[in-house]
Amino acid sequence: MARFFKPEKKKKVEQKHQLLTIKRLDHHGDGVGFWQKKPVFVPGTLPGEQALVQLTEQKRQYARGQLIKLDSHAAQRVEPGCPLYQQCGGCSLQHLSHQGQVAHKQQALNELMQKFAGDEITLSTPIEDAPWHYRRRARISLQVDKKGALAMGFRARQRSAIIDVSHCPVLSEPLNHILAGLRACLDSLRGRRILGHLDLIEADNTRVVSLRTTKVLHSDDRHTLMEWAQAQDCTLYLHQGDRDAERLTGPAPYYQVAGCQLAFAPSDFIQVNARVNQQMVAQAREWLALEQDDRVLDLFCGLGNFSVPMAQHVNQVVGVEGVQAMVNQAADNAAANQCDNASFYQADLNSDQLMGEWVQQDFTKILLDPARAGAAGVIDFVAQSNASHIVYVSCNPATLARDARVLLDNGYQLVKLGMLDMFPQTGHMESMALFMPVKKK
Repeated sequence: MARFFKPEKKKKVEQKHQLLTIKRLDHHGDGVGFWQKKPVFVPGTLPGEQALVQLTEQKRQYARGQLIKLDSHAAQRVEPGCPLYQQCGGCSLQHLSHQGQVAHKQQALNELMQKFAGDEITLSTPIEDAPWHYRRRARISLQVDKKGALAMGFRARQRSAIIDVSHCPVLSEPLNHILAGLRACLDSLRGRRILGHLDLIEADNTRVVSLRTTKVLHSDDRHTLMEWAQAQDCTLYLHQGDRDAERLTGPAPYYQVAGCQLAFAPSDFIQVNARVNQQMVAQAREWLALEQDDRVLDLFCGLGNFSVPMAQHVNQVVGVEGVQAMVNQAADNAAANQCDNASFYQADLNSDQLMGEWVQQDFTKILLDPARAGAAGVIDFVAQSNASHIVYVSCNPATLARDARVLLDNGYQLVKLGMLDMFPQTGHMESMALFMPVKKK
């Protein structure tokens, strides 16, 4: 007898507004209330508030809702600092005071580590700085509609539409100045419809505009852009279609950290918060307790943000990174800073089988700074390394907690844990953990 698949009928979302008491924030910063004994995640709400909510999604174990109206306000609620806060998808916690944001992120980090890693520890003093105008880089979306109007800004919250932005309160003022003046230039181009996106970056020696187009621009447009960039005294890169990016005018960018000068390309990853990055590198060096005879392994080393500053204080630094262009840049940065004791390797650190000469070497101390996915591919190698100090820098506390469990199961203990407020006004956080071998009695 033939059996035919019958898809389940899509359940209708409850249309009636629900009055919820918000109990807590999740680790993304959304308020959590309860309806029919399951959690409802409601962006824009705070613990203790009574919120009238429209459910937007219902699952078996949770639901999501949209805030309609607040019947009560938490003491830590503040007026958002950006007039586009309700539309733009860039920030999600502007309604919470900065002090409240820091406290929430510390609590979320502590709870995740206790839940997944099973370790309870007093958090170190958080690293924080200015809550506004801190971003030194941003990606700006560009799109010309059917009527020929240019949209230039950030993606909308939970939608693909572009919210026009002429000034952003989390961008550095030098980048805001660029943002305000660039629209007229882009709007005058013959190739407006082939514009993709642009990256704005504040380096220590210049401001960078890196424009991506889907096809090659007309020579008149190149000339227009170069004239504008020269008048603004900034660096201009063009990345046209399948061609490699080219620098048309302005100096090659660099930033300084811990007394080192690090060059970078617009496509390279750099931390968005320069002042917090300075403190982060200093704290990592302190927690590693670097000594002159140390051999340090820097995993996910990027362009040498940690490697080059560390090389000035130890016998040897080995950096490993997945992207060959970043490996080359790190090696160039080490050479430019007279660090002949630093070497760099390309390797897929997410692979089950680690390859390379560096795998056979011994290291006294290890630093790792992976992307949001964490370090699942390399954490077993780290756990079996016999390193006396392991510093794990993370932009995702959930994967930090997961990887920490491997270290704890292999004879390490969590000695220090701290939150770094790299991304104020958002639910994202940076964190740092120090692991050391359990002392045998």
